[in-house]
Amino acid sequence: IRFTFGFTDDPFDKPPCRGCSSYLTEPYVKCAECGPPPFLLCLQCFTRGFEYKKHQSDHTYEIMTSDFPVLDPNWTAQEEMALLEAVMDCGFGNWQDVANQMCTKSKEECEKHYMKHFINNPLFASTLLNLKQAEEAQHNETAIPFHPADDPPRPTFDSVLSRDMAGYMPARADFEFDNYAEWDLRDIDFVEDDSDILHALKIAVVDIYHSRLKERQRRKKIIRDHGLINLRKFQILERRYPKEVQDLYETMRRFARILGPVEHDKFIESHALEFELRREIKRLQEYRAAGITNFCSARTYDHLKKTRDEERLKRTMLSEVLQYIQDSSACQQWLSRQADMYGYIRQMFSILISAGRRSAPPLNLTGLPGTEKLNEKEKELCQMVRLVPGAYLEYKAALVNECNKQGGLRLAQARALIKIDVNKTRKIYDFLIREGYITKA
Repeated sequence: IRFTFGFTDDPFDKPPCRGCSSYLTEPYVKCAECGPPPFLLCLQCFTRGFEYKKHQSDHTYEIMTSDFPVLDPNWTAQEEMALLEAVMDCGFGNWQDVANQMCTKSKEECEKHYMKHFINNPLFASTLLNLKQAEEAQHNETAIPFHPADDPPRPTFDSVLSRDMAGYMPARADFEFDNYAEWDLRDIDFVEDDSDILHALKIAVVDIYHSRLKERQRRKKIIRDHGLINLRKFQILERRYPKEVQDLYETMRRFARILGPVEHDKFIESHALEFELRREIKRLQEYRAAGITNFCSARTYDHLKKTRDEERLKRTMLSEVLQYIQDSSACQQWLSRQADMYGYIRQMFSILISAGRRSAPPLNLTGLPGTEKLNEKEKELCQMVRLVPGAYLEYKAALVNECNKQGGLRLAQARALIKIDVNKTRKIYDFLIREGYITKA
């Protein structure tokens, strides 16, 4: 005979008796040899020796009861269950309602027992702490790349960022990948009149579609698991590593889908730690070679080393200059190299400027009014400046009249008279001075 923890006091939480079909009340009997499902009998059917199918009256059995203490000698297991159920129904702190629902304990007894055994119990506290630590450890070991609370990036359609993010669409939380895979199935219809070859062809098309669906889900899973949704944030996290580790990260990126997010991050972190340890070992070996035995002396050594390196660089630059000054031929060669370098830079700069600007073709003066009044040099000026002859004649007359009045003309005065592009005004002003139409003030 074995006493086992039973059900609550609510009759609807208990299965019926297999003999009389009445709801079981504690204590009742459970057959230890029959089941599952459990074969349960009330005490009346058990004393009558009820037998049914494979169940015999001489089978071993268990007495199901909750009438035994668990945490407190004055509280049975059934009362413990009733207390927890009452606190769940009435709420923590409503001890009068809890006592009214239990009917067997007072308000003070319920509050004291609950606070002692379920709130301030050190055994339960340590158990909850272990559960919390285990949950945090599991959370740390699991890659959670994207939280719903984060503001998802919203790139414009078909932009560079959208293509880098596999066509991520924030409104649908989905990706633009192989969206036309269903087109191959839209006209397929399996009918009884299909030949064997046609039926096999349709089955092959369906298999191809299933493989494309698997590839679509595989790619989406990789993007989701590795946190590639927010690409900019992912790139910022990469930059926290040294340059050598970043190069390894870039090289090992293609193997991330094989290792998985956690294993891949562990590999990169371990390599970063190895890099830091090697650099620290090299630094300590340098201290040992210099005879340094404590970190205070190491700081002084680092400061003096930095100062020595700066002085050595200055001396090297000065020795080069002195060598060129003392040796006339070396000085001439150095100056020629500098001149060639400067000329090459100017040439490249002019090429870049000219390549960046698209020069307009010369203006065609054929048929334009006033062309016959211009000489060859004025026609060439109007073609290069792209100025119609009539406007040029008006600007020329205005500048000549103002020069005659003032006895000379400055560029600023010409720009005040002619309200066009300042570069065109300068070209017209220089041309008129060069040809003797006007003079400088």
